[in-house]
Amino acid sequence: MTSPKANSRRNFLKTSVAALAGITIVPRHVLGGPGYLAPSDHLTKGIIGVGSMGRGHIEYAGTKVVAICDVEKKHLKLALDKIGSTVKTFSDYRELIQLPEVDIVHIATPPHWHGIMAADAARAGKDIWCEKPMTRTIGEGKRVVEAVQQHGRIFRLNTWFRFSDTFYGMGTTVKPIKKLVESGLLGWPLKVTVGATTGYDWKFYWVGKTDLDPMPVPDTLDYEAWLGPAPYKPYNAHRVHQTFRGYWDYDGGGLGDMGQHYLDPVQYFLGKDNTSPVSVEIDAPQQHTDAVGTWRRITYTYDDGCQIILDGEGKDTNAAYIEGPNGKLYPGFRSTIPDLEKKLAAFPDPQPQVTDFVDAVKNRKKFALNEENGHRSCTIVNIGLAALKLGRSLKYDPVKQEFINDEGANRLINQPMRAPFLI
Repeated sequence: MTSPKANSRRNFLKTSVAALAGITIVPRHVLGGPGYLAPSDHLTKGIIGVGSMGRGHIEYAGTKVVAICDVEKKHLKLALDKIGSTVKTFSDYRELIQLPEVDIVHIATPPHWHGIMAADAARAGKDIWCEKPMTRTIGEGKRVVEAVQQHGRIFRLNTWFRFSDTFYGMGTTVKPIKKLVESGLLGWPLKVTVGATTGYDWKFYWVGKTDLDPMPVPDTLDYEAWLGPAPYKPYNAHRVHQTFRGYWDYDGGGLGDMGQHYLDPVQYFLGKDNTSPVSVEIDAPQQHTDAVGTWRRITYTYDDGCQIILDGEGKDTNAAYIEGPNGKLYPGFRSTIPDLEKKLAAFPDPQPQVTDFVDAVKNRKKFALNEENGHRSCTIVNIGLAALKLGRSLKYDPVKQEFINDEGANRLINQPMRAPFLI
């Protein structure tokens, strides 16, 4: 005879099993709309490109790596040695971005892949952390902005000087510089000089070689996949990995490498996040069609007369970092304005920024350096690279985002890509 207690337990189990059978497990992002995460959830990420840069971003607070992707087997092994063998590995990024367990896609590939991967990740419903430069062309940047916004994603570009860290030779974060500019104490328009004398290194060692001989492709590298959308060129070790920046097909030399680090904060403190320069003047040697070379001087001018001077030769030995009609600011936050700090204290601080990417993703807040202002600061770089490659000064329409009366320059906005890789 069964005891009342046993019957009670049996009925409870039957009820529980029936209830569980009727439950549909719903992905967490469906519960609260696109990108929903409970505030306590730990974000997961997949890293595309686990060379030195990608491996350097395996750990950041509030995230956990669950998948990695690279076309170089050596990179995958080094990453697995650091993370552990429990993560999923891929050689095709398109498989990684479809994983339902991935919240964030971190793109740490050469720049000729950034635009395609970011747009595809957005369409796949992923939030995005992208290394600089944001894209290799202006057209790719426009497509990324469209994809991120159409699919309601959170985007972060990985240069941080507009909101944290000592700002190169200035000896300060960018916040007091922004406050100074907004105070009007320097006057208007302003001229900003970015060069060796104001604390910047344009890394002119990122130049390409013009005498590359074809070499056998290493067994560990899928070179066709590494090239992807770039034109086919015979393999040479100098084209890939640590030295790819010296070739037009993949990056833009020292300007492509460091441009957004140096120029995004300038765009921010000048209040140019929603526009671009209207002209760029170039002083440089004739460039090779394949290998990026150096330059002497690049001058950007905005429609209000503000200028950014890129001093490649370091000739402006007495240049102020920022110069206006009423005063100058030098490295070390030294100024020709008497009692500057005391005067600045009377002015309000700049508007606060969302600087925690994990918080931005969880609460669906636009990050401080996002797809829109990131595209605009990358455009500063890319119109400079267009002028450098063509060897002539250019006029630019910041509203239409195209060059004025220059068919050759406009062909550089949307450059052909090898099938099947389209953005």
